Amino acid sequence: MTSLYAALWSHCLYAARLIADDHSTNAGLEGCGTPLVDLLRRQATQILQFSSDRNEETDTATEPKPNPETDAHTWRVSRRLQDLIELAYARFYAYPPSDVPACWRHLYTDASIMLFSLRWWQRRGRHTPLSDDDLDQLVRPLDLSLILAGGIGLAGRGPDWIHAAFDMLHRILEEDGKDVGECEDERRRAKRPRLGSSVIPKDGPAVPDFSAGPFFSTERTASSSEPAWTPPVRHPVPRSGPLGLEAFQAYLDGRGAGAASRRGPLVLSGMLDHWPACQPQSRPWSSPGYLRWRTLRGRRLVPVEVGRSYVDDGWTQAIVPFADVLAELSCADGRQSKKSKKTGGPTYLAQHALFSQMPRLQSDISIPDACYTSTQRGDKNSGDDDDDDYDNDCNVLMNAWLGPPGTITPLHTDPHHNLLAQVVGRKYVRLYAPEQTAALRPRGREAGDVDMGNTSTVDVGAMEGWDAHEQDHDPCLEDSDEITVFRAVPYVDCILEPGDTLYIPQGWWHYVRGLSVSFSVSFWWN
Repeated sequence: MTSLYAALWSHCLYAARLIADDHSTNAGLEGCGTPLVDLLRRQATQILQFSSDRNEETDTATEPKPNPETDAHTWRVSRRLQDLIELAYARFYAYPPSDVPACWRHLYTDASIMLFSLRWWQRRGRHTPLSDDDLDQLVRPLDLSLILAGGIGLAGRGPDWIHAAFDMLHRILEEDGKDVGECEDERRRAKRPRLGSSVIPKDGPAVPDFSAGPFFSTERTASSSEPAWTPPVRHPVPRSGPLGLEAFQAYLDGRGAGAASRRGPLVLSGMLDHWPACQPQSRPWSSPGYLRWRTLRGRRLVPVEVGRSYVDDGWTQAIVPFADVLAELSCADGRQSKKSKKTGGPTYLAQHALFSQMPRLQSDISIPDACYTSTQRGDKNSGDDDDDDYDNDCNVLMNAWLGPPGTITPLHTDPHHNLLAQVVGRKYVRLYAPEQTAALRPRGREAGDVDMGNTSTVDVGAMEGWDAHEQDHDPCLEDSDEITVFRAVPYVDCILEPGDTLYIPQGWWHYVRGLSVSFSVSFWWN
């Protein structure tokens, strides 16, 4: 164990030396100004000095004597690092998100890494295992850097450094002998393998066996113990078995027996069968225990939406521990958690680049072959408007969607081709062709000059009577005649079951409704 603590401290010292070095620090941070860069460098130098008179191995084995002067000095360094983080974050709001100068993101990341390093040094000599409070203090600066600063950083102390630090923390938890992957309502604990080696393996800790469960309940609603109500499927999306690269390319090109003259939505079954995330005996995403184990006992932070839909009044966003998300999903009797009732809606991890933040989870899935197809048909009458800036190098954008029943993604359209892979649970999806855009009444620009032109004013659930209490849709569509007209707009729909993958062509409007606890992955490509 001592060697693991020392290995992480050596990892911290490596970053501190890079930041304390004049040449290394200046590269990439010039835009922040000399005073701030010098302040960052001085804090890194102080961290190096804290350990200069101590052997790194002894540092983790010997309880330090109380030293008020050192404690006061440590507090000052911590305060200055937090000031740097707050100053860098304030600069994010001075620009549109895509235009924030990289130097401010780098400063945020560097200061966050140094704050983590200082907090790890403060644990020197402690013989108690890491508590949840300890993890919260250590995880917070690194995860906020990945989430808020976009996961960028300079060589040697950027996202790769952060991911390595998290991997070491994970291994330390395993060696601490703490329980792995338990949830609040679990009665059984997964068996933990013995990990006797002091060398941190490249592939990380061995995965415990979670096949005995428990698993998320995917058959109940968010508000009752009755089986989940399912919207009727009136115009089914065509279905197919798994398609390889060539077969899916033929579908996109309108070639082959039975191929449509114009490509449309398609449900593909069996494409996820080989994913470890779909297999109870492997790395099952249906297991709250596995997800808790993979996220440092659920202490990793994630951004979530709070509320029924992002166009509703009262909808908001927050950054919460992963354990909070799992707690809502794991309500054994199917009722909303106290937290959900208090906030006025479900907690939804929606359209988040989870796999960039937690790369180990990406090893549980794989990019479908379909994302390597060409979406350029050469058919100028096809109705597609593919962006010529995209090429066929499979620059795939992956996002995770994890939430309880009752989550809704309102009717909207995306500028990419999309494969929506359903790993856990069930979802209802309704789709409208691009030709129906006028009938769907796009929102346009709204408060704060935010372009909402990709989102419809029509609340499908309210218009269909599924959510009769919701009145946040276009008032001009509230009378029966307008409802009748809307219901006459052509559409296709489907229920996605675990293992299904839905192809959503670029430009198609789609409404998504969670019918149970659900974990999905979207793959965008052009």
